[in-house]
Amino acid sequence: MQRRTLIALIAGALLSLPLNARAQNYPDHPVVMVVPFPAGGATDVLARVLSERMKDSLGQPVVVENVAGAAGTIAVGRIVRGTADGYTLSIGTSTTHMLTGGLYTLSFDLLDDLDPIVMIGSEPLLIVAKKDFPANNLKELIAWLKANPDKASVGIAGIGATGHLAGLSFQKETGTKFQFVPYRGNGPAMQDLAAGTLDFMIEPSSNFHALVSAGRIKPIAVTSARRVTSYPDVPTANEAGLPGFQATLWYGLWVKHGTPAAIEAKLNQTMQQTLADASIEERLAKLGINITPKAEQTAEHLRAFHKSEAARWWPIIKAANIKLQ
Repeated sequence: MQRRTLIALIAGALLSLPLNARAQNYPDHPVVMVVPFPAGGATDVLARVLSERMKDSLGQPVVVENVAGAAGTIAVGRIVRGTADGYTLSIGTSTTHMLTGGLYTLSFDLLDDLDPIVMIGSEPLLIVAKKDFPANNLKELIAWLKANPDKASVGIAGIGATGHLAGLSFQKETGTKFQFVPYRGNGPAMQDLAAGTLDFMIEPSSNFHALVSAGRIKPIAVTSARRVTSYPDVPTANEAGLPGFQATLWYGLWVKHGTPAAIEAKLNQTMQQTLADASIEERLAKLGINITPKAEQTAEHLRAFHKSEAARWWPIIKAANIKLQ
C-alpha cells in the first residue's frame, strides 16, 4: 500500500512538472487578446493601445483578435472552451462580461468560468447626432424627439448592450420614443452615423473622438457627473437640462478559470505596469477612459465588483423583458 501511494505521488509530481515549468516560463510565445467586437470600436481601440505596452513587460507580442457576434458571448465562449494557460486573454466590458448574463441563457457562467485579472477603467457615454440633425443641444434634441415620436433612428451595439439600456433609460426620463437599430458593434454603427443614415447614438465616449474631432458628427452631452478631458466643451447631461441622467461603461480583463495562479499574477502585474505608464494614461484620457485607481487594480476587486454589478443589473434586465434579436 505504501509502495502504491509512493508511486501515485511520484506520478502526480511528474504530471505537474510541465504545467509548473510552463507557468514559470510564461509567456514563451505570443499571447492573443480576444476583443468581442469588430475593429474600430472603443474596446478594440483600448485593446490595441494596451497590447503595445504589454509586450514590453511580457517579452512577447500580444496579438489582438476580433471575434464579434451575440453581444460578445461568442468571444467569451471561446475563452471558456479554450485552454487555461494564459495565452488567450478576454478583454471586454460591462456589456459583454456582465449584462449578457441577464440577457442570454448561456452555456457557461460569466462569474465562475472566468478568472479576473484587472478592472482596467471606465468611461461615460456620449450622446452624439449626425452632422445635419436639426437639434444642436440636449434640450433641442428632446424637444425634437417629442415632436417626432418614433421617427429618429438610434444605433446600438446589440440588443441589451450598454447603449441600448442607456437609450431605454433616456426614453423613460424624457418621455420620448425612437427606433433602436442593432449592429454587430459600435464600429459599423458609427460608419452609418457619419454617413447620415442614423440620427444619433448614446455609446461610450471613446468611440467618437476621431469623428467629433473631424467634425463629421456633433456631440450633444456626456453622461458623467462632470465634464471629461477628451471633450472639455461638451456639457454633461445634468448641465444640458437632464438632471441625474448618468451612465458609464467599464472595462476588464479575464482568463479562463483554472489558469495557474502564477500566470494570473504575472498578467495582473503586467497590467498594473501598463496602466501606470504615463503615455498610456495620456492616451486613455484622450479617449475618455478613466483608469481604475491603483488600489483597485487587483483581481479581488474585479471579482467583487463583477458580482455586485450582476446582482444589480440582471434583475432589472429580466424585469424589463428585453427581447433579444
